[in-house]
Amino acid sequence: MHLTPAHPTVAAFVEAINAGDRDAFYATLTPDATMADDGSDRDLDAWVDKEIFRSDGRMDVESTSEDGLSLTARYSNSTWGAMRTAWSFTLSGDRISHFETGQA
Repeated sequence: MHLTPAHPTVAAFVEAINAGDRDAFYATLTPDATMADDGSDRDLDAWVDKEIFRSDGRMDVESTSEDGLSLTARYSNSTWGAMRTAWSFTLSGDRISHFETGQA
């Protein structure tokens, strides 16, 4: 099953990951965006480079909240293989100011 998140910014975030499009990905974020993985704050640029773009990250959205700001997805990359993950997003205007992910 592949769903599209209800919120257009989150949908663009997922689409950019799946397209391997770093510029489109960063266009969904505020300049000072932050993120956490499994409850720990991470360096966004280093994490994104390692976990998404250098390892061919892909998201297959399984479920999404009504507002589109949280979702469950099967996330896969060449480093870790595939795993069920939870994602939540905080927006500032029409961009993501913070996102959190972890195993679901």
